[in-house]
This record gives sequence, structure tokens and C-alpha cells, in this order.
Amino acid sequence: MNTRENGPEEEPVIRDNRKINPKTGQAREGSGKPADTSAAPAGAGSELGVQLAERTADLQRLQAEYSNYRKRVERDRVAVREHAVAGAITELLPVLDDIGRARDHGELTGGFAKVSESLEGALTKLGLAPFGVKGDPFDPTVHEALMHSYSAEVTEPTCVEILQPGYRIGERVLRPARVAVAEPDESGAAPEAAGSAEGSGSSGASGSTGSTGSTGSKGPGFSGDILSDDN
Repeated sequence: MNTRENGPEEEPVIRDNRKINPKTGQAREGSGKPADTSAAPAGAGSELGVQLAERTADLQRLQAEYSNYRKRVERDRVAVREHAVAGAITELLPVLDDIGRARDHGELTGGFAKVSESLEGALTKLGLAPFGVKGDPFDPTVHEALMHSYSAEVTEPTCVEILQPGYRIGERVLRPARVAVAEPDESGAAPEAAGSAEGSGSSGASGSTGSTGSTGSKGPGFSGDILSDDN
């Protein structure tokens, strides 16, 4: 049987099931029902939250370690610089002592005075600072006592004379100040008490002598009476 006799043939239907549109290159929307997202496990969200918290904690820890590292490097850099500067300046302290002695004797004049002022100014810019003033309380951490005495004019161990100034850079002491120290004289009241006792003793002795003298004056009278009796 010829199919033409039964009418025109049906054209075949072609369905393009490709997920990507070849013309636009974009994904096609599925004709079926959207996927059911409720099928995902309920613990997936909490697991992601835990991972996010862990990564955040790791990042914060790394930031703190890096900040501490920068601070430590800066602190070490400053310490190395101060150590190097302190070593160089320590070798110049005898020169500063000579300049100070020359100034005290009035010999710091002319070009030598200008050179010394320039040297002292440069060392001051590097952080060098002298210390040690007459009348300062004695501090064994920054003072070296070369002379010792007692004085009633002080109430605590006091630097009464600066024999050689001390120097420091910041909180670092390069050389302690060499000083003469005076301590309170607590024995001052004892001599006064002894003097008072000695004075009262002298008064008593003089009184005894007076009474003895008067008794002695009677001696010749008694002797006279004895002689008169013999007569």
C-alpha cells in the first residue's frame, strides 16, 4: 500500500536536548522541574560555618604573629644601634673628662674650646647625657662612692661632692658617677649628753672641795686648842 494515497507524510520532530545553546553559549533552562535543594544534607551549612571560623582564626593568628615579628625586629634594631653607639661613646669618655678638667681650670679657650663644644654637641645628639649633681641622694645603682664621711647636715646618704660625672644613654648607664658620700651623724647627741654629765660632775667636785676646805680651816683651830692645852 502506498503511503501517498493516505495523505501527506508527517515531518519528523527533532528535539535539541543540549544543555548549552550553541548560538549564545549560555546554559539553557531545563524544561524539567527544578532540582530539589532540600535533598542536600542538613549539616552542610554548619560544616561550612566551622571551616569559615577555622580559616578566620588562622588568618587572625598569622596577623598577630606578623605584628609581633615586626615589633621584635624594630626592638632588636634599636638595641643593636644603642649597643654600637654606646661602645663608641664609652671610648670617648676619657676625652670628655679631660675637657671637663680643662674647663674647670680655665684652660678651655680658643680653637680647643670650639672643638670641644662641637664634640659635646655631637655626643648629645647621639643621646649621651651626664648625671650626678651635688646634693643628690646616694643611689648605688648609678653612683660609685669613693669617699665616705658623716655629717649632721644630711638626713640620708647624700652625694656631697662629684668627683667624676656619670654618663648614660637612655636608661643604659655607661659609667656611674664617682662621688663622695656623707651619712647622717647619729652620734651628735651622745657627746652633748657626755658633756652635760661631765659638767655636773665638775660642779659636785668643786662643792666637795669647798666643804673640805672649810673643814681644813678648822684644823689649825683644833691644833691651837691642843697646843693651848699643853701650855
